[in-house]
Amino acid sequence: MKLRACTALATILTLAVTPATVAAQQAESVEAQTSVAEEVAAAPEFEIEFEKFTLENGLEVILQVDRSDPIVAFSTVVHVGSNRERPGRTGFAHFFEHMAFNDSENVPRGWNRKAIPDWGGSRNGGTWSDGTIYYEVVPKDAVDKILWIDSDRLGYMINTVTEAALEREKQVVKNEKRERVDNQPYGYTQEVIRKALYPEGHPYSWTVIGQLPDLQAATLDDLKEFYTEYYGAGNATLAIVGDIDIEEMKGKVQRWFGEIRRGPDVEPLTPMPVSLEETKSFWFEDNFATLPELRLTFPTVASYDEDEQALNVLARLIAGTKNSPLYREIVEEQALAPDVSAYNNSMELAGEFVFRVRAKSGTDLDAVKAALDAALTDFEDNGVNELDLERIKAEQETILYNKLSTVLGKANQLATDNEFAGDPANSIRTAELLRAVTAEDVMRVYETYIKDKPSIITSFVPQGETALALEGAEQAEVWIEDVRSDVASEEVSQGEEAEYEKTPSQYDRSEPPFGELPLIEMPEVWQASLGEGAELFGIENDELPLVTFDIVFDAGSWLDPQDKVGTANLVAEMLNEGTATKTPAELEQAIGLLGSGVSISAGATSVTISATSLARNFEETVALIEEMISSPRWGEEDFEREKSAALTTIRDRQANPQYIAAGAFAQLIYGADHPQGRFSIGTEESVSAIELDDLKSYFDQMLASDVRMHIAGDVSQARAETAFAGVAGLLSNEDTARPDYEVAEQDDEGKVYFIDVPGSKQSVLNIGKLIVPTTDPDYKPIDFANEKLGGGISGDLAQVLRIEKGYTYGAYSYLSDGTEPQTFRIGTSVRANATGASLDVIREMLQDYGPTFDDDAVELTRQKVVKANTRAFESLNAKLGILHEISEYDRPFDFVEQEQQALLSMPREEYQRVISEYLAEPQMTWVIVGDGETQLEPVTEFAGGEVTVLDIHGQPVEQAAADE
Repeated sequence: MKLRACTALATILTLAVTPATVAAQQAESVEAQTSVAEEVAAAPEFEIEFEKFTLENGLEVILQVDRSDPIVAFSTVVHVGSNRERPGRTGFAHFFEHMAFNDSENVPRGWNRKAIPDWGGSRNGGTWSDGTIYYEVVPKDAVDKILWIDSDRLGYMINTVTEAALEREKQVVKNEKRERVDNQPYGYTQEVIRKALYPEGHPYSWTVIGQLPDLQAATLDDLKEFYTEYYGAGNATLAIVGDIDIEEMKGKVQRWFGEIRRGPDVEPLTPMPVSLEETKSFWFEDNFATLPELRLTFPTVASYDEDEQALNVLARLIAGTKNSPLYREIVEEQALAPDVSAYNNSMELAGEFVFRVRAKSGTDLDAVKAALDAALTDFEDNGVNELDLERIKAEQETILYNKLSTVLGKANQLATDNEFAGDPANSIRTAELLRAVTAEDVMRVYETYIKDKPSIITSFVPQGETALALEGAEQAEVWIEDVRSDVASEEVSQGEEAEYEKTPSQYDRSEPPFGELPLIEMPEVWQASLGEGAELFGIENDELPLVTFDIVFDAGSWLDPQDKVGTANLVAEMLNEGTATKTPAELEQAIGLLGSGVSISAGATSVTISATSLARNFEETVALIEEMISSPRWGEEDFEREKSAALTTIRDRQANPQYIAAGAFAQLIYGADHPQGRFSIGTEESVSAIELDDLKSYFDQMLASDVRMHIAGDVSQARAETAFAGVAGLLSNEDTARPDYEVAEQDDEGKVYFIDVPGSKQSVLNIGKLIVPTTDPDYKPIDFANEKLGGGISGDLAQVLRIEKGYTYGAYSYLSDGTEPQTFRIGTSVRANATGASLDVIREMLQDYGPTFDDDAVELTRQKVVKANTRAFESLNAKLGILHEISEYDRPFDFVEQEQQALLSMPREEYQRVISEYLAEPQMTWVIVGDGETQLEPVTEFAGGEVTVLDIHGQPVEQAAADE
């Protein structure tokens, strides 16, 4: 039941949190485990304070003050998801979410999507099986405007919907499905599982996004019926968090939301768990998959069931760590896959426990299933590892803090918890329940829901490799859209505005004015030198007992041997594979027992060690990283496993149109041998040639490169300097000379390239050119000039291609960043039969952009960028980003203020200059990835007959054939 209150209710909840200790980090004995348990009992308390009240119309409101930044977050959760749909109208809740972002009675057309980003805010929504959420974060001067927009969306939008708007948004949602499901490897897996696991008519027997024929059949009457039934104030929660005054906000909420109709009482759905009489096994030949994938799905329990948390812990214990039985058996012992995963997904009505293994190329899934069964037998024989159990509990505290580390995170969590659990702070109680889970609880739920129980098994295999599917499986039936070159009915437009009688109101519901513009101040930055070539930058912030930091080596794939690209990537992976005194599982356990997370990655120009920890465990976390750097394990078996995993990932990407387009574009701009013209992970050929000694040699070079360290959070400069001194002491005194790479001659300007991926439901477009390094004086002016063109949903590209035309789910343009020459790029995925039309639109927009960039565009850009900076520094990761800018590009500590002044003084003529010089349409290189049978012809027409056809590796087809 919901916690209902007729008057304001101030609530303070406390949580006993679990600290980790150094003893637990190294524990290998019962005594050490006992030490952890004793510290849990002595844990400090974490408090959340908020105020909750209910309007007379039933809207429940939660307010929380957070004055750390001059911003405010809004979250509206409506208790309606795809589980309220009916057969023949699947995907409707998600579709309605899209429609709700269109027009409303008192807000001008298009403002819901366009105006908020222009005011310096961000906005979005989401739908899942059980609910729908709408959310925004804005500078505090726009608070009244968001109250206006949000209340109008909830209470006054349905009269404005027209047939034209309905048909246009259908195309947007269909494009979303094509992009996220139809054009993705394993995209149909959820559809197959849900259809098989749940009986026909069960609210979970279809996916959230639904079927395209159902969506196409939706009518205005369907939309109005859905709104009338579910979109009343009595079926929603509003949470507002940020720089607010509680009493003042109560009055504003009453004014804007108090008149909204309550709506009919929405009867709660009671859990509808399912059971299986027998195991059902299905196979599917996936057009976009290059690797075979096995999933086992077992029915479990609904949300808030007493077994939910034990099932969540079971998933982590059985497959979520290097010490888990599935990882040991499938990844380490039998080397069938690079990784394994398991998760429990408890929803409002039922739950699912899933094992997933994406195997190596050519692996028979029968062998994977046998290995999975052997791992489960091992788990049954040996039971729960108590240290792993304690580690999982320790990790939850950090996870909880991270969820609540931003105003938007707080607003979303409070609203969702209130709407579905009747308690805004339910996540805290959930964490308490999780920490109460025992080994006996874990084994009990395993035996109840998994051991010897029937499941739904899916074998998704690449085209032409059906022999890899599980023996005895039957072919899955999936509705697949035909790729057609032209469908006249899909040509849509914005249409005329609706004619209607405006809903009466006792208040003036016209646009409210801006409030006082918040002052923008960069957080205080400190810097320290830790020796030759080692610099440390920090921002202290004590809002939460968290810290995030990283160590950046100026190395990356730039230092890879030309014939062994991928070496840096493998070094990064191997640093996670234990130390001289710790196995990979022991290292992972030591980090987890601290409640910390450590990841290592390699890019074109750097290798980065990133970490998040509780502030009290900061030094211990740094000490573990120091151990990882000072004494890597360099195990031969670990190396072969990581090398095999890299090869598997490379093969996995080869059928993904997004990766194909990005790879070809980079190669055309920079050249195949340039570090920025290739993926840092390497190619099958280059990775196959790498030996373990190559990694050791690279590692020596890495330690001789310059190092930049960054830290943000609840740690002082003195603590940080002391902790990082040991890391700095590991650096070599020798200098690593970075090789020089020449950027390819820019002779592709105006050329059009096409890559055929048969059966693609969309065409991926990458359009752009080489510009200047981030350090160049023209870089920021180009960035400012691009904002109106493609900066988010309010940019011209998205407004025309998505909002006006319905060709795509999203279209954006952006600048890459780095000390080498960078790129300007337009990126979008459009429905296949709109490829030619989309190319025409983009070319025309580029041609007109400079000449039509007027004084209004200048002012819009100024307002948008300046106000967006009010929320630019909120999260710890955002603060870390500031430090990166300062350290990598030698920025002054107040560079944001300086850039703002440059923006405010930048005249229209300067915008037009950089647009003409850097964003001119004739200079662009055009890369299109799509279905050749239907789309090569319109692309050729667009290109005036001059198209170069490439293979998926970016090589001309004729040349590739000759090389073979």
